[in-house]
Amino acid sequence: MIITKKHLPRRTILRGLGATIALPLLDSMVPAYAALRTTAANPVRRLASVYIPMGVNMPQWTPQDAGTLKLSPILKVLEPFQEQMLILSNLDSEGAMPTPTDGGGAHSRVQPSWATGVHVKKTDGPGFQAGTSMDQIAAEQVGHETQLSSIELALESVDTVGACELGYTCAYTSTIAWRSPTAPLPMEVNPRAIFEQLFGDSDSTDTASRLARARRNQSILDLVNDDLSRLKIGIGPNDKTKVDEYLDAIRELERRIQKAEEQSALELPTIAKPVGAPTGYEEHGRLMFDLLALAYQADLTRISSFMMGRELSVRTFPEIGISEPHHPLSHHGNNPEKLARQAKLNMFQLKIFSHFLERLSSIPDGDGTLLDHTMILYGSGMSNSDQHLPREVPTLVVAGKNTDIKTQKHLVLPKGTPLTNLQLTLLERMNCQMESYGDSTGTLNLLSI
Repeated sequence: MIITKKHLPRRTILRGLGATIALPLLDSMVPAYAALRTTAANPVRRLASVYIPMGVNMPQWTPQDAGTLKLSPILKVLEPFQEQMLILSNLDSEGAMPTPTDGGGAHSRVQPSWATGVHVKKTDGPGFQAGTSMDQIAAEQVGHETQLSSIELALESVDTVGACELGYTCAYTSTIAWRSPTAPLPMEVNPRAIFEQLFGDSDSTDTASRLARARRNQSILDLVNDDLSRLKIGIGPNDKTKVDEYLDAIRELERRIQKAEEQSALELPTIAKPVGAPTGYEEHGRLMFDLLALAYQADLTRISSFMMGRELSVRTFPEIGISEPHHPLSHHGNNPEKLARQAKLNMFQLKIFSHFLERLSSIPDGDGTLLDHTMILYGSGMSNSDQHLPREVPTLVVAGKNTDIKTQKHLVLPKGTPLTNLQLTLLERMNCQMESYGDSTGTLNLLSI
């Protein structure tokens, strides 16, 4: 650590012409020597939930043996992060199982149940009811420590009104974030909107002014240039390097968003905002994950939910040669060709996810990297998608070395273990105080496995 006489407040903000930029943790923001005592003892932890719809090819997903992790064909994509991975088998999302009066509507049950651990109320109108999701429990208890209590991102446009499936409201397949049982949070698909949420004029909702600013094509960094110049006077060389790397990442994201806006004409069902979503699934996913990494780096939020697709999605994936819509593909009927395409799609999604892990592992944070202080739950609400089966759901945890989770394991739990037991354990690691969550029966000892 370079110790200088200059001390910056932790919440130092660069300002200029309505733009604001929060800074990452710098040595100058921690009193001399205090960083050595506090950073390691009380690390800032981050929690992310990443959802993929309509299950996976389970035989190609599940490692053959319990114990030390030996990657399956699908998980091989994440080999660079094997040491940070924990695969858990036999976790059930029991709340998604149908009752005698439910009938169909499996997709509308599995998505909210994965996030909340409860059985949703069947309704095609505004009287929907689910539960509070894991991310929002964390946001309620620790979100006050950051500018944004949580952030919600998605790669597919969502509808929040009307019926989407056999008497079930679209609200159930439009989000994985529930602030309360009756308050689903919208997922944002537009990178420009996320960028402005992080760095724009958060006090203004004037769409016209936002559009005008976007059309000027001026970098947000140019707007805070005077503040930036003053900041760099007197801080140590290590801090200058951190600031330069952080600002380079911001400028690169601006460039990519502007390019996407030139190529796309995405219409959103919410208020009018500048276009900004790339048409390609991989490009869109990498851009949104980069924005999330930037939000973590600046400590603008520590809680996130990321929906890589929605249940009942009919998206196709021409980038990898899959022209069949996702939902029909998920009903594979054990057809080997369809199963092979499903596995190919599962690996494609993990490839995009691995970009996020690469980004987190490249960003210094405290006594390690962002990845060292982050826990990520990745999974789906069903296992065998042909049967809509919400038992033994595919579940992956990526956990950094400073999260008190023993990784590089395939943990085979007793059959019938609630998924919510894992989620309650992750909440415990975030210092959230609660005795139960959804249908949980206890926590998992992830240190002794």
